[in-house]
This record gives sequence, C-alpha cells and structure tokens, in this order.
Amino acid sequence: MESRNPESGDPKGPARLIDRLFEPIDVASLVYYRVVFGVIALLECWRYYDHEWIGRYFVDKDFLFKFYGFGWVHPWPGDGMYWHFGVMTVLSVMILVGAFYRVAMLLWWLAFTYVFLLEQANYLNHFYLISLMSFLLIFVPAHRAYSVDAWRRPSERSDFVPAWGLYMLRAQMVIVYFYAGVAKINVDWLRGWPLRMWLPERDHLPIVGPWFHELWVQLFMSYGGLLLDLLGGFLLLHRRTRGPVFIVFCGFHLMNSQMFGIGVFPWFSIATTLLFFAPDFPRQVAARLGFARNAVASAVHLGDRRRQLVVALLAVYFAVQILMPLRHWLYPGNVAWNEEGHRFSWRMKLRAKSGYAHFRVIDPATGETTKVRNSEHLSRRQNRKMAVRPDLILQYAHYLADEYTRDGVRPIVRVRSAVSVNGRGYQTMVDPEVDLATLPRDLWHRPWVLPLTATHDD
Repeated sequence: MESRNPESGDPKGPARLIDRLFEPIDVASLVYYRVVFGVIALLECWRYYDHEWIGRYFVDKDFLFKFYGFGWVHPWPGDGMYWHFGVMTVLSVMILVGAFYRVAMLLWWLAFTYVFLLEQANYLNHFYLISLMSFLLIFVPAHRAYSVDAWRRPSERSDFVPAWGLYMLRAQMVIVYFYAGVAKINVDWLRGWPLRMWLPERDHLPIVGPWFHELWVQLFMSYGGLLLDLLGGFLLLHRRTRGPVFIVFCGFHLMNSQMFGIGVFPWFSIATTLLFFAPDFPRQVAARLGFARNAVASAVHLGDRRRQLVVALLAVYFAVQILMPLRHWLYPGNVAWNEEGHRFSWRMKLRAKSGYAHFRVIDPATGETTKVRNSEHLSRRQNRKMAVRPDLILQYAHYLADEYTRDGVRPIVRVRSAVSVNGRGYQTMVDPEVDLATLPRDLWHRPWVLPLTATHDD
C-alpha cells in the first residue's frame, strides 16, 4: 500500500490501514453471506436428522470423548438433543431471513459449539471453522438490509456498513488456506503421501479415476494442493488474480466433495470464498438479472473509542488465530504421529492412520488381568479414532480405570497398540509398560508416546 505525502494530511501506514477498516462498503456481500450461512446451517441440521446422527453420536452412548478443559459438557437428557437440533433449525431460519439476527446468531453459535464440544472423536476442521465464522457473524451487521430486522426498524436500515466486518471474514479464510498450505510442507506430503494411498482407491471416478494410479498424478495433486493453499488466499485479495484463482478453488473443493465425502465443507468454502469479490457483487449479479435496486449512499460514523475497541478486539482475535496453528513446534516428534498440536491448526487431510489398541485392566493386589472389549464401551467410529490418537487412548484408559475401580482400589490400565501412518509399516505407538491410569491429562508433551521410527517400503 502506498504511503501518502505527509503534507497532504492523508494518513499513511497503520493509520491508513485502520481507516480502511471503517470505510463504508456495500452491505450486499454480507447480506448474501447471511442468507447462504442460514441455508448451510439448515442443511447441516437436516443432515443430523436424516442420517440419524443425533441418536448415534450423542444419545445412545455410554462414553463420550471430551476436549481438554470441557469435561463438564454433557448431552441433554432424554430427548433433549433432538430438541436442541430443532431449536438450531429455527435459529437457522431466523438467520437466513435476518429476524432478531444478532440474538439468533449468538444462540446458534452457542448451540453449534456445544455440539462440537460434546464429542472429541467427531472433530473436523470444518466444524471448527463453522464455529469461528458463526462467532464472527455475531458482530457483522449483515441484517441492515433485505431482512426482517430492517423491515421492523427502518431507522437501522442501511446499504453501507463499516468494512471491518467483511475484512475479518476474509482474513479468517486467508489464515485457513495459508496454514493448510504451510502444514503440507512436510516430508510425507512432498513425497505424495497420503494421496498415494487415497487416490487409487477412487479410481471409479469418471474420466480422472484411471489416472489416479499414476505417481506423477499423485505428486501433481500434492504439490498443486500445497501451492493453492499456500498462495490462493493472498491471490484472492487481488482483483487481477481473483477470478482465475476462484475457479481453481471451485474445482478443488468440488473434487474434494466427490473424493472424500466431507459434508458441507466444500460448499461452505466456495460460498465463503465469494466474499473476496467486490462488496457489491451480489447487487451487480442481481442488476444483470433485472432485480436489484441501486444502493443508497450513506456515511458510517463511529466514535474514536468504539474504533479503538474494534481494532483492539480484532488484534487479539487474529493474534490467537495466527499463533494457534504454530504451537505444534513446541513439541518434539512428528505431529502426524503424536497428534500434539494437530487440532485447531488447519492440518487438513495430511495423514492416513490405521491401527488397534488392546487394553488390559490389572488388579494391583492380585495381578488378575482383564482384557477389555472396546465394543462394549465404544462405537465403531469411536474405537477407530481412539486407536490411533494418543490423547484419546489416555482419556479412554482413565474411563476404564473408573469403571473397573472396586472397593476404592484403582486398577492398572495398560495398552498394546500398533499404528501405521501414511503407508508406513505398523509400529507400537504407546509404551505398553506404562500405567495409563496414573498419567495426567494435560497439554504437555507425552513421553509415553514412542517416537515414530517406521518407514515406507519405497
């Protein structure tokens, strides 16, 4: 950005950047995003009912894995979870039409994040992203036009809003794309793993499927995905490169939707990426179709204290977002193996893991050993996730210790585990001689996770 001549009186540097946050922009793109977010929220609620996930994930369960610090989050009793998603459905409609928008958005964020926190084994990066975006939307004035709120209160209707609302949504997506690219700069990805495992399994896809067995195709997609994530977010910020990069992103997300079955994430990403176009792009599209009216120009004024508060809160929020994905560097070892710092870091589709975890519960007084049948406590999905994630193994071991405690005597819990990551041979993950029941759940390095030594055959 060019610096202005001091004699002209125009601000430059950080002052100019701050001023740009409060410049008036057309509200049309935020209205578009409010509507699209409401539609996607409705679709997600419908999917939980249609696939019977509510009962499968939250109701018919004896044990749920919990995020560290959120062990107090529990499902509603009885039919409460079904009512919970019913309320979320109503809130989704309210968001879509802009009725009591800020209250509806706040409640939807709380309701969705509550569901997200209920089961750690269900963690997906796009659930985390939806939680973040719904939080940001609480503060975005996306209800100032084409909404029930604007109809109810004409005095609050406005075709222009401060630019910071749009800019922070863009910034969040740039961070997601950039760190997804940074995470791909690792030995496995640069050698084509895990795409070398996944692509041949999808050779049934028309036209492109037969090519998925070729190593050069696997490497091309690995390096192409890396460059797109690493640079794509920044290229979307520039008008000349925005259109072509958006088309590439659309192809990328659509292919992911066909190959990996990752729910609403591809559509959510495409819809959000459209925010990088001019703020009035929905109005331009509608005008070409003969539906839109011209925006009525209006000034946007905020007092100095409110401007300072907005800037301070944005700085804190994005400092957390920038630093959080870097925390895995504080831990030794391979993050794809030990999972330390993996979550909340936009490390998407980077590892394929399979394995098993066989638990033994030992009476410390008699030495009597009981072999645990995981199927008696966990669903197939939970067991599959737990077996390859050390923090879930530890959490499950604590649960078993509680279940098998007799007369106040806490048993010894050990596990024999073998895991393969990104096509390597199987190796023991957790020290089989460690009593997991005595180990604390914390955020420190886990020395009881053995170092990754297995290699690829090629």
